[in-house]
Amino acid sequence: MCALCPHRCRMAPGRTGRCGVRKNVGGRLLALTYGRPAAVQVDPIEKKPLYHFLPGTWTYSLGTVGCNLSCLFCQNYELSTGTLEVAAAASGPEIRPDQIVAAARRETCASVALTYNEPTVWAEYGRDIAVAAHGAGLKVVSVTNGFIQPVAAAALYEHVDAANVDLKAFDDGFYQRLCGGRLQPVLDTLTQLKRLGVWLEVTNLVIPGENDSPAGLSELCRWVVSELGPDTPLHFSAFFPTHRLTHRPVTPQATLTLAARLAAEAGLRHVHLGNLHLV
Repeated sequence: MCALCPHRCRMAPGRTGRCGVRKNVGGRLLALTYGRPAAVQVDPIEKKPLYHFLPGTWTYSLGTVGCNLSCLFCQNYELSTGTLEVAAAASGPEIRPDQIVAAARRETCASVALTYNEPTVWAEYGRDIAVAAHGAGLKVVSVTNGFIQPVAAAALYEHVDAANVDLKAFDDGFYQRLCGGRLQPVLDTLTQLKRLGVWLEVTNLVIPGENDSPAGLSELCRWVVSELGPDTPLHFSAFFPTHRLTHRPVTPQATLTLAARLAAEAGLRHVHLGNLHLV
């Protein structure tokens, strides 16, 4: 059984878990994407989005393939649903953690970002990169869905300085229906990372007709204030039709404006709107 995320997959020999990248090989659980990034790029830290952590700096960003959720609206579905062959073709030979860090320093980045697909499914690689990055004086950030077991989160995030966590909706039915997951483990991760001292920013992708009700948005905002604090940055991001959710329209500007107002009324002091160029 894999104890990394709340799915707790039991894999017969030769089979992978729901993420598609952790496999039972002769009774041993192997992380098949270790050392195999499928995407590497230098990004502004604000693209993560992290607006209040090392603002104005560059972050060396990488991701592999696979994900432990199956969001119908995934905006990086080429990676999250990608195959190991995609990763191997993209990366060529294995790239060691120290090589990632050396490349980040050559690019004069202030940090390394575990991003693009879900870092939880390559937690061992991410942890080793983070340790090497700290050894070289770099910070480490993660962009995550937060769907991870507490023990695994503690092992990874003791080496991570900042995280942007997708809180996709304040509705367990939404998570089950559209993401193949559950809400409570994500809430537990957010409060755990807060206790660990990780700098937190939260993103909510506002999808028309799915998670955009004023009541739901207000409940989400009140929970962030109560459990994470009023200074926690909250990013409301516009949805655009993609992957397997193409029948919903782009998020209207008025909806994002309403979300920002509800967040302010709940007491949040740092509210940001994203993907506005799509509106």
